[in-house]
Amino acid sequence: MARDPAAANAQHQRRAKRLTRTLAELGPTFIKLGQVMGIRADIVPEPYLSAMATLSDQVPPLTPGEAERVIAAAEGKTVDELFEQFDPEPLAAASLGQVHRARYQGQDVVVKVLRPGVDDLVQRDLKISFRVLFALHVLFPNHHVRALAAIVNEFAKRINEELDFEEEARHAEALRRNFADEPRVVVPRVFEDLTRRQVLVLEYISGTRIDRLQDRIANGEVRLDELIATISELYIRMMLVDGVFHADPHPGNVLLDEQGRIVFLDFGMVLEVEQETRTRIMKTVVAAVRQDADGVINGFYELGILDPDVDRGTVRDAARHLMAVAHREDMSSRQIQHIVEDVLRTFYQWPLMLPSDLVYFGRAAVLVEGIGLHYDPEFNAMAAIRPVVTRMSPQLTKTLLGVSPEHTLLDWSAEAASTVRTLKDLLTRVEREELRLRWHPRDILEMQRFLAQQVRRGLLAVFAFTVALISSIVYMTVHRLEVLVIGLLLSLGMFLVVFVLPSHLFQNPMRLRPRWPMGR
Repeated sequence: MARDPAAANAQHQRRAKRLTRTLAELGPTFIKLGQVMGIRADIVPEPYLSAMATLSDQVPPLTPGEAERVIAAAEGKTVDELFEQFDPEPLAAASLGQVHRARYQGQDVVVKVLRPGVDDLVQRDLKISFRVLFALHVLFPNHHVRALAAIVNEFAKRINEELDFEEEARHAEALRRNFADEPRVVVPRVFEDLTRRQVLVLEYISGTRIDRLQDRIANGEVRLDELIATISELYIRMMLVDGVFHADPHPGNVLLDEQGRIVFLDFGMVLEVEQETRTRIMKTVVAAVRQDADGVINGFYELGILDPDVDRGTVRDAARHLMAVAHREDMSSRQIQHIVEDVLRTFYQWPLMLPSDLVYFGRAAVLVEGIGLHYDPEFNAMAAIRPVVTRMSPQLTKTLLGVSPEHTLLDWSAEAASTVRTLKDLLTRVEREELRLRWHPRDILEMQRFLAQQVRRGLLAVFAFTVALISSIVYMTVHRLEVLVIGLLLSLGMFLVVFVLPSHLFQNPMRLRPRWPMGR
C-alpha cells in the first residue's frame, strides 16, 4: 500500500526537529557543523535543511570569574590592571567564546574570551565525526557521503581559524583596510597590544541588529530597499572584487548604527577567494544575465559544481527555468518559494559538489533573502538584487575580466564566431571520417591500475572461498572444530578486506577525473 505523503512529511518534520535538538545538545562543534549543513541543499534535503538552519550557538555564560581568569592567564595581568572598567556580565555568550564590555585607555571596547577547554573538545568531536564518516562511506558509498566528508574536512580547517583570535584580528584588519574608502561601512578597530590567541580586544560600536529594525523602518528612518541594496553590494564587493569575504553572515553579526552605516562583527570566518574563482563566478553570472544556459552550465563545470556524469539535458532545462524566473518581476513570494523548493529537491538529487567559496557566498544570499522576508512577506530577492548586479557590472567586468563593457561585447562576438568555425570544422572532420579520439598516457596508466585492482579483488574473493571450502572438507574428514573455525575466520577476514575497504579504491578512475565539456 502506498504511503501517505502527508504522513511521511510529518514524520520527516519530527525527525528534523529531533536531529536539530541532538546537534544542539552535542555541543559547539556539532552546532557549528549543523549551521554549515543548514545551507547545503546539495547534501541535506528538506525539511532537515530548514531545521538545521535554525541552530543557534547561544549557550549559557561561563561561571563568574572564569573569563577574568582566562584574560589574566593570557595577558599576564589582571583585568583590574588592564582595564579602567570591566563588566563581568557578558554581552553575548556563544559556543566558542564570550564577549564582555570594558573600557581601555579612555575608549569603550569589547573583550572576546575563548572558552576554556574548547580546543580539546572540538578536536575530540572532529575525530568522532571522521570515524562516523568512514563507517558511512563503507555502508553508503554515494556522492552525498563524499560531499559530507568534504564539508567536514573544510569545517575542520575553518574551525581552527575561529579558535585562534590572533587570526581573527588579522581578518578584521584586512576587512577594515578594504572598506577604508567606504563611508557606509564600519569595521571595529583591533587593539593589537592586547590581542592574544585566547583574547581579542576590539573597538566597541553600538548598533541595532538588522533583524530588529522594525521601529526605524516604520518611522521612515530606514528604507528596506536601500538596506537590502547596500548589504547585497557590500557582499558582492567582498566576494568578487576584494576577494576577502566575511563568511559568517547572520543578523547577529551585521548591525546598523545610528548614522545608518553597516557594522560587521565576528571575523572568525573570513574567506580569501582566489582571482581565478572570482573570474569563473563572474563569467557564470554574465552568462546568466544573458540567459545563456550553456554558458551557465560550462561555468558550473569550471567551478567544480557539476559531476561530469550529470545529465546535461536535465541541467540545461533547470538552468533555463531558473533564469526565466530570475528575469520576472511579477512573481509572488509564495510562487518563488514553490519554485525554490522544486529546485532544491532537484539539487539534492543531482551528484553535485558545491565548492566552499560558493557555500559561503550562498550564506550571504540567504541573509539577504531572510532579512527581506522578515520585514516584507512579499519580498522578491531576485528583483531586489538584480539592479545591484546591473549597477556593479562595469566594475566587476573591469576588475575580474580585465576589460571594459564595450570590449566585452566585442569579445563575445569574436568568441561566437570562433565557436561557429570550430563546429564547422568538427562536422567536416566527422563527414570525412577523420575524427579520432586520443588517450593521454596517464589515462592508460590509470586504467591499467584500475584493472589490476579489480583482478586482485577477484582473486582475493576466490581465495577466500577456496579456504572456506578446504576448511569444510578437512573438518568433515578429521572432525576437528578448530580447523573449521580458523578456516572460516580466515575466509571471513579476506571477504571483509574485499567488501569493507572504501569502494573508491575499486572504482574506475576514469569516472573520478573531471571531464570538461568541449571548448575548454
